[in-house]
Amino acid sequence: MRREKRRWARAKALGATLAIGVLISGAALPALNPVGGQAANASANASASASASISTAAEGTAQSYTAKAGIRAQIDPRGNFSATTPEEIKETRSRAAAAAVAAGMPLSSAMDIPLAGRIVMPMADGTYSFTDGFGASRPGRSHLGQDFAAPIGTPINAAMKGCVSRSTESYQGYGVTIQIESIVNGQAVSTVYSHMTYGSRAVEVGDCVEEGQYIGDVGSTGYVFGSCLHFEVHINTVAVDPLPWLKKNVS
Repeated sequence: MRREKRRWARAKALGATLAIGVLISGAALPALNPVGGQAANASANASASASASISTAAEGTAQSYTAKAGIRAQIDPRGNFSATTPEEIKETRSRAAAAAVAAGMPLSSAMDIPLAGRIVMPMADGTYSFTDGFGASRPGRSHLGQDFAAPIGTPINAAMKGCVSRSTESYQGYGVTIQIESIVNGQAVSTVYSHMTYGSRAVEVGDCVEEGQYIGDVGSTGYVFGSCLHFEVHINTVAVDPLPWLKKNVS
């Protein structure tokens, strides 16, 4: 009996101790866990919400972004190339044109030559005067073009739409020269602009120009007396008198 009473007393004491421990834990933990739990949950919820918002915003932006037609570069390569940007197209076209010209092939073998719908004088009215014409005597040959006498630095323009097959600071006796290829009334027409000022060339081989576009300045380079633009017209590789041709075709 005594042993039973002692066991019972020990059990009651242990139970009381546990009960007190539970009360202490119950009083202490609610003050720590719920707030911490809410903060953690709030933080987790906020992170999830922010993440969801960012994701939604990003997805919304990605889904709604469309390049407008108004801001797209309008590229006309005048040839078949795999390049896509204007810089790539220009570089590829220039390389192909330079390779064709270096190989003695026509520019049309590397790119499509555009049709010239309008023809203009290569210099503005009032900026020049005609001097030596087609057929004038030259040592060992005849003059193949028309000279437009003008002060050094006077602007020179492309007479028609076309693509550049030659652009050089020195071409035989022509000095600084640009040559442009065009199609006029179904015929291959080459126009040559010579004796230009050093460093004034505004176009390179492979570039395509519009009629009236500035290409360089009058100079006195090469075999020439005084400053002028030497202008030639070749139809199907045969030189013709530029002056009557211009008078007939200039719009």
